[in-house]
Amino acid sequence: MVLKVTVIRTEGDVVGMSMRSMMSSFKDLKTIDRHVQNDLEPTKIMLEDQRRPVLFNDLNGMKAIGNVWSDRDRVAKALGLKKETLTESLVDALSNPRKPKVVKDAEFYDHVYEDFDLMRLPIPKYYPNDGGRYVTSGVAISEFEGKRNISFHRLMLIDSHRFAIRLVPRHLYTMHQMSLKKGKELKVAFCVGVCPSILLAGATSTDYAADEMEIASAIRYQGLKQEVEVAKTQEGLMVPARSEFVIEGRLTAAQVDEGPFVDITGTYDPIRRQPLFEVDRVYHRTDPLFHLVLPGGLEHYLLMGMPREPVIYKTVRQVVPRVHGVRLTEGGCCWLHGVVSITKNKEGDAMNAAMAAFTGHPSMKKVTIVDSDIDIYNDEQVEWAEATRFQASKGLLVVNNAAGSSLDPSTEGTTSKVAIDATKPIGKEGFDKATLERC
Repeated sequence: MVLKVTVIRTEGDVVGMSMRSMMSSFKDLKTIDRHVQNDLEPTKIMLEDQRRPVLFNDLNGMKAIGNVWSDRDRVAKALGLKKETLTESLVDALSNPRKPKVVKDAEFYDHVYEDFDLMRLPIPKYYPNDGGRYVTSGVAISEFEGKRNISFHRLMLIDSHRFAIRLVPRHLYTMHQMSLKKGKELKVAFCVGVCPSILLAGATSTDYAADEMEIASAIRYQGLKQEVEVAKTQEGLMVPARSEFVIEGRLTAAQVDEGPFVDITGTYDPIRRQPLFEVDRVYHRTDPLFHLVLPGGLEHYLLMGMPREPVIYKTVRQVVPRVHGVRLTEGGCCWLHGVVSITKNKEGDAMNAAMAAFTGHPSMKKVTIVDSDIDIYNDEQVEWAEATRFQASKGLLVVNNAAGSSLDPSTEGTTSKVAIDATKPIGKEGFDKATLERC
């Protein structure tokens, strides 16, 4: 059944509010006009240059876009922020949530279907051993007993009306379990094609009572001075009004096999029994864009890793007041390796910063502490600091038998963590790189 809803919008409503509107700044956008098959071909194309956004004009008969947020500068620019201060802005957003703006002119109401064949969607099978075709950019939004949750969850397509969802034991899992105990299935809407403020908030680990939509609104307001706009679905869920797609349904008590799936490290996650998501309704705007996040790719790295950086920043700042930046590195999948820039007040601050960083992000197994003159976004500069300011005999800390990341294939129950102090000794000369600037 197709329900057509006519929406009248005023000029200026959508400026800067949607993923689509942000595309105008993608000067290196690559467009594929030919028909592209769902099976593996999108992956081959996106792997050619992961930092370059790719627009598929005919992926299974619909439009899709990948490699969108695969570059820090692009994310920062879309939010009206600078890359160098993005982490601090996220810290501020976490501390100062902001109410979203409720609107009635939701673009996703352009087309509403109550009997939509999910097989029609441009959902790829990304790698040969994947368990099926996967939605990788879906932000789940649900409400239960006054608590709203926004979180990332992959969806494996089962058939025309059902997905398997990977549900880790966090907030949505908790809400689902509580709902089932009351004999109810949990209503959830998956939003595809949303702005980076919502994507970053959806990947942030917060207190259960926190509302990630308010964090998203605060992120957007930092640079653009605009709140996130939300609108109500037919089931009463408040979702981003500028979503390209909204897939609404129920998390049921039934379980099915989910996986294998290529996770952030580029290795396969195993098959697990996971909940079944029954789809009741699909909404999409006119001529919609389906967002593809390449598993184990740069965009996957950044969307999963960047929301951890402000948590590390806050934790390190508790032991070393002057923290200049935090970066989870692409070489470490933006999850396992990190760099922190500080100014030391005394010797020992670097190791204190390293231990605090491990506390802020327990999945990290290597952290390098550098001085403020090192650009943490430049791998050569970080390695130069390690080469010229680090001695393993006194600047290396190894912590054995620690809990690590389940995503690390080398972990066997526990892991070893490595901290590197690549900072200059206080008061000693000979550690600064020569420049043309006068002393």
